[in-house]
Amino acid sequence: MGWLAAGDAYEVALVEGRVVARSAAEGTPERTLPAEIRDRPEVLELQRFAEWLDRHAAECAARVDHWMVSSLPVPTGLLARVWPDEAWQTALRDIVVVGEGPDQVGFLRDADEGDGLRVVNLDGETVRITAPTVTMPHPVLLPGLEDLRAFAAELGVVQGVEQIHRATWRRPAGADGAADSVSEFAGAEYRSWFHLSARATSLGYRISGSSVVDRIRDAGRIVTASVGMSDPYTEEKAWTGSLTWHDEGEHRRLTPAEVGPVAWSEGMRMAAALHAGRTVPTDDAR
Repeated sequence: MGWLAAGDAYEVALVEGRVVARSAAEGTPERTLPAEIRDRPEVLELQRFAEWLDRHAAECAARVDHWMVSSLPVPTGLLARVWPDEAWQTALRDIVVVGEGPDQVGFLRDADEGDGLRVVNLDGETVRITAPTVTMPHPVLLPGLEDLRAFAAELGVVQGVEQIHRATWRRPAGADGAADSVSEFAGAEYRSWFHLSARATSLGYRISGSSVVDRIRDAGRIVTASVGMSDPYTEEKAWTGSLTWHDEGEHRRLTPAEVGPVAWSEGMRMAAALHAGRTVPTDDAR
């Protein structure tokens, strides 16, 4: 983006997401935005544009994250159309995609409507995927996850949307089929219900009644993972409760044996993240 005149003495531009100014006569950059031009229409328009770009980037990342967590089929033509957009490309670049066959797995590097997708496979070769759709599997569903992580480290891959290094949990083989909750991360103490709910929403989860919830698509069905919270009206502090899963209508609580691998992992990830944000007692912080 070029420089715009902002009055007679300055020019402004959007650089790395922020509005910067320079002297119109000498071209020397200003350390801060001069007060006399902060309310000029050129500056305000650039600031609004920067805010829109931030929202757009967040929306692109959220959409790719949804595709990945849900392991939804995504048309390759759609990926090719959005690829020229820098925000979409940042969210999509190096995401692991899977085509129609077991050999069509790799880190996404380019998308073109005529040539399809170009990915780097585990052999270090760039191959094309021309299948009508691809998936971006949740890491618990990715074949050879540890190999992908090791290869990504060699390549220096940094994903815009966390996939291969996303924290995952697998249901223990001996999980009690009769139990209907997991208490591994229960009892995390917060200074108040407000602090607990703020932690939950900052992580992208919803508050529903007295629970933190996450709706997860797993193998075509919707499962709601819930972490209970203490009553804000009867307790000064707040604590997390056990983790449970419910069916789509949230009418029936599921046993661990009924919970699929993605819903299990995402539910445990939510409970662990809430536990990590707890208030640490002074004695424990030493």
